[in-house]
Amino acid sequence: MATYDTGAARRATMYGSGDLSASKLFSGHFINFGYWTDDVAPGLLNRERRTTSQADLYREVLRRTDIGERDAVLEVGCGIGVGAALALQEFGPQRIVGLDLSDDQVARAERINADVLIANPGRLSFRRGSAFAIPFQDRVFDSCISVEAAQHFEDLTGFVAEANRILKPGGRLTVATFFTTAEDAARHLEPLIETIRNGIDVVAPIDSFVQALRVSGFELADVESIGAHVWQGFDAWMQQTGFDNHWCRNWLRAYQDGQLDYYIVLAVKPSL
Repeated sequence: MATYDTGAARRATMYGSGDLSASKLFSGHFINFGYWTDDVAPGLLNRERRTTSQADLYREVLRRTDIGERDAVLEVGCGIGVGAALALQEFGPQRIVGLDLSDDQVARAERINADVLIANPGRLSFRRGSAFAIPFQDRVFDSCISVEAAQHFEDLTGFVAEANRILKPGGRLTVATFFTTAEDAARHLEPLIETIRNGIDVVAPIDSFVQALRVSGFELADVESIGAHVWQGFDAWMQQTGFDNHWCRNWLRAYQDGQLDYYIVLAVKPSL
């Protein structure tokens, strides 16, 4: 229980008064490792390229989710809301709601995306709420996405059950984050990666997440490793911006050692 409490408290500070989105690590925009498709050697990157990599991760998720113009979309763990705004502007759902546990993040999302909110009345909104008790009625969303937030969810089974509940029959759940590749991998990663050691990240095995989806009634559509497009680019950015010792440079090492990877997982709620 102490680890859970400590990790939750650290996350609350990190995303609250700490405003992680303002960090150079994330170029002051999105909060994810990024999806990198071209030359990522240190010294060749700039802030715009880093921001683009993070937007591209959202685009990869949204393309796989196959969002339609009449869809209602929920993002769980929306942070400062720039991903939800991108989804609205580039993929055109009828409406999208960004949900976040942090009051501070919801306030930032509303402030940062004020122009988009004004230009699209009723189509974009932000709300405070837990991934384990999503504050919406049953069967109201066509799609649910979560981009690099599920590594903070202590109860993935609870999240999956809630996602299933709020989705309409035929609805899609798309999750992008990092998972371990074996049951005992987290134990080996704790000495290497600070955020796993201190409980900020509660990274789970990919097989256990897939099993949780199936137990909750989802049909698994795809489990895709995208580590080749994530870890080296993120490591190059850390080198270039002087984060050699912050958050550890061991993410790439752990991936190369086969202990963790980054995945996009797509599941579908069966139609009635």
